[in-house]
Amino acid sequence: MSTRQHNIAVIAGDGIGIEVTASTLEVLRAVQKKVGGFELKFDELDYGSARYKAQGSYTPEGWLEHLRKSDAIFFGAVGDPDVPDHISLWDLILPMRQKFQQYVNVRPSAILPGIPPRITNAQPGDLDWVIIRENTEGEYAGQGGRTHAGTEWETATEVAVFTRKGVERVMRFAFETAQKRPRKLLTVVSKSNAQRYGLVLWDEVAEIVSKDFPDVKWDKMLVDAMTVRMVTKPKTLDTIVTTNLHGDILSDLAAGVSGSIGIAHSSSLDPTRKSPSLFEPVHGAAFDIMGKNLANPIAAIMSAAEMLRWLGEENAAEIIEKACKTSIAKGQTTGDLGGKLKTDEVTDVVIKLIEGQ
Repeated sequence: MSTRQHNIAVIAGDGIGIEVTASTLEVLRAVQKKVGGFELKFDELDYGSARYKAQGSYTPEGWLEHLRKSDAIFFGAVGDPDVPDHISLWDLILPMRQKFQQYVNVRPSAILPGIPPRITNAQPGDLDWVIIRENTEGEYAGQGGRTHAGTEWETATEVAVFTRKGVERVMRFAFETAQKRPRKLLTVVSKSNAQRYGLVLWDEVAEIVSKDFPDVKWDKMLVDAMTVRMVTKPKTLDTIVTTNLHGDILSDLAAGVSGSIGIAHSSSLDPTRKSPSLFEPVHGAAFDIMGKNLANPIAAIMSAAEMLRWLGEENAAEIIEKACKTSIAKGQTTGDLGGKLKTDEVTDVVIKLIEGQ
């Protein structure tokens, strides 16, 4: 029987991204050995802030076309205290999302057994959400500019762009996701009372798309009210669809109320599969703990599980997820989840659990 081969571009990036990526590659090699039938070929790339500071650019010429040859991209983190955040974001992450039309960002969030609840009286199972974030336009479209620099009349514009096509495709993905989940429940997040053009279009398209999914119950929430609902009534939510900016914020809130951003994983998908999709932990570079062996690798490892699922390796994905959840349930965790283990120790625990399945 032939072995399935998957070419994975690996961008460890900066800070703890380097550490958790190393952990993730160990886990992937372990599950590949355990399951068999597939081979992961890693193309480890030096894209990141260290390269920027040494050579003046985050990436070499032709980097996007190089990445396009990959079946998937695994990403650690980006950011450096010496580099303005907008440079690292727009020189590395956002070009990939836009060039590869990774228009859906999926961020699951759940209270797992073994995690101290951050919400009063919340128990495992009370919070089990999938946040669908529009990932290529909206508030992060990159439209705008600055004029009259250095004068009292200096002006900066940041234009939020919403296209009917862009809204419809992410809305359809969200309804399809809700339809596949047991509760068939979707909440559309908006701010159309104040943003009366782009987000009125957002609401209108949601209404139109909903007609194709009569079995999905859906409602609409203004983003400010949504923050309150997420904290006080988590059981009323299931699948959530938001704009780029709102999703960026709400998914971090979701990570906080479900336990720790150290377990928050994400996928930036091109559902058409014409370009590679990207998988990454939600957390940043966290330079305050870099090199101290303190970072929680679970978010990165769970992101890799989602990558395997996307590549069709469902069994391997489930084995990794089970190992991660078991380690958390047993309290074999890093400090952010109340445990006492180091990064490499959690990695070893997960690998042993994989080998024991």
